[in-house]
Amino acid sequence: MDPVRILLVEDFVPDIKLTQRAFRNARITNEMVVARDGVEATEYLKSAALLPDLILLDLNMPRKDGWEVLAEMRASKVWCQIPTSVMTTSDAGPDVDRAYALGANAYITKPFGFAGFVAAALRIEDFWFRLVKLPTTASPRAL
Repeated sequence: MDPVRILLVEDFVPDIKLTQRAFRNARITNEMVVARDGVEATEYLKSAALLPDLILLDLNMPRKDGWEVLAEMRASKVWCQIPTSVMTTSDAGPDVDRAYALGANAYITKPFGFAGFVAAALRIEDFWFRLVKLPTTASPRAL
């Protein structure tokens, strides 16, 4: 299996490091690109030679938040196909509902500690890269 491409959109450095370590310890080889806010995320999507297989999207970020990124992605004929899992600290019902209304494919409340992040990484990879069939997004595309 080729390495899976993951775009992590996250501004909190400790969570970036935990997520990167957790996915390095998971079973599926992956290439993780980090965007520190929504502006970086959309710039990456516009310029990427290969689009990500999965986006892990935080909601509360500077410059452009996850809500704006999700809305922009779902309005795009190309980016709307990229599976996107919101991964945030909020477990509030209205946030969950809003994320799904904007087109999120999954909503994950961030786990606590390294063991929690590893367990989440294993479940994410099992579901997204072993169980489900992903759309083909392997060519560069513009909006």
